[in-house]
Amino acid sequence: QVQLVESGGGLVQPGGSLRLSCAASGSISSINMMSWYRQAPGKQREWVATATTGGLTQYADSVKGRFTISRDNAKHTVYLQMNSLKAEDTDVYTCNMYMSARNYWGPGTQVTVSS
Repeated sequence: QVQLVESGGGLVQPGGSLRLSCAASGSISSINMMSWYRQAPGKQREWVATATTGGLTQYADSVKGRFTISRDNAKHTVYLQMNSLKAEDTDVYTCNMYMSARNYWGPGTQVTVSS
């Protein structure tokens, strides 16, 4: 009933910036949480940031001060502004929605930070 599609990934040099978007569609409750996760090959998936419909945001320590999560509730879209990117930020970034005790996931978008 819910579909998530990410966009905005690509190749960027260290120190550069990138903005990811995630658009949700389907049967969406007025109360939900949307998050960004990332995962590199052979490694465990890592939580990056979360935003509620009420505007509350939280960040992982590894990205705090560099990344900013925001959302447009009318468009059912969440964003991740990524600044001061490092090589270790290279991952597949995936959008998540937690609603009515269920998790919904997008297919992910690749972010590569390299010179």
